[in-house]
Amino acid sequence: MIVPVIMNLKGNLEMNLSARLGTAANMGELDDPKRRRKTILGNLALLQVQGIVVACVAAVLVVFLSFIVPNPSSPASSVGLNNTMHLTLRATRPLPINKGLPKSGLIEFVMVAASSMLSACMASVILGSFMCFLVVLCRHYGRDPDNIAPPVASFLGDLVTLSLLAGISSVLINWVNTLLPLIIAILVICSAAACGVVVRRNDVVRDLIWQGWIPLFGAMVISSGTGIVLDMFASRYPGFPLLAIVISGLPGSVGSIFISRLSTSLHAAASHFSHSRDTGPSSRLVMVALFLVTVPLEVLFLVILHFFGWIHLPIVFAISSLAFFCCTAWLSLIVARSLTHYLWSKGLDPDMYALPIHSALMDLIGQLLLVLCFVLVTFLGVKL
Repeated sequence: MIVPVIMNLKGNLEMNLSARLGTAANMGELDDPKRRRKTILGNLALLQVQGIVVACVAAVLVVFLSFIVPNPSSPASSVGLNNTMHLTLRATRPLPINKGLPKSGLIEFVMVAASSMLSACMASVILGSFMCFLVVLCRHYGRDPDNIAPPVASFLGDLVTLSLLAGISSVLINWVNTLLPLIIAILVICSAAACGVVVRRNDVVRDLIWQGWIPLFGAMVISSGTGIVLDMFASRYPGFPLLAIVISGLPGSVGSIFISRLSTSLHAAASHFSHSRDTGPSSRLVMVALFLVTVPLEVLFLVILHFFGWIHLPIVFAISSLAFFCCTAWLSLIVARSLTHYLWSKGLDPDMYALPIHSALMDLIGQLLLVLCFVLVTFLGVKL
């Protein structure tokens, strides 16, 4: 259950960073070397604080949910993601099979918290540095960061964070009954406090430390729902996890591009900044273009899955999944536009507030529509 939460968390934080830096770059605020250095260092410190705090709260939330969501009585009855840790614990310290899977407790919580916070900390250093470099590089070569940085942040955030979470938890599980996870958790929290001091002393990002927490925690709650959906249906429908990543991730990426472009345009208009986008394509034309980009990518993905035999794709199911994907992609763009304009009208910066909510919503909506697709083709008698 914590996998979608952590992946969505890091993707949101890096997308927020890319959106803020993209707006700053297009407004010319990164052209001065001294200001650029202060902006980048302040944003990297802020990224550490946000990532570690929300990862800790996410660990509390998923452990709490583990008491609510029932676990199977036998490991053989399900291969859901929330059983991964339980199965590993069984391998480390065998339990009688008739007692079922162990309930989450203090040891499991410390293990999950240490793994998630350390993953968030390391991912913030790696991804944050890369995103800053990418935005500066785009500015140097005259490319618009709004078209490049958000989707890169989205897919790299998922890939790097999931890899780090898997690697770190696989190592720490061997010391689950020792003080090592607790020591790591304490050290990571201390590093977050130190980064908080750095942010407070940086006048460029000082005010940002109090902003954006509500959408981050809101996105975390929504992602928990996504984790429950994935946990419930990953073992029920073959190939569900493979399809779920793309049906929610790709529409979320194009939506993040749209939000970043709209936010930069709104900031430029508000500051009367002369920007080339003022004479650019209309938002409706941008929506159509982004939508048309995603459809061939989804078709290519389905072809690859079928070619390598990773999933059985009857023609009815392939057509249905493509139709549901198109609905998700178009809905993502509509939500992106409506959410950005609504937040702006309320005086809230879309660079801080829109991306987390939009990303989490599209993850949940995409997976729910995929469940509906599986239910529909099963009802039609298609054998999957």
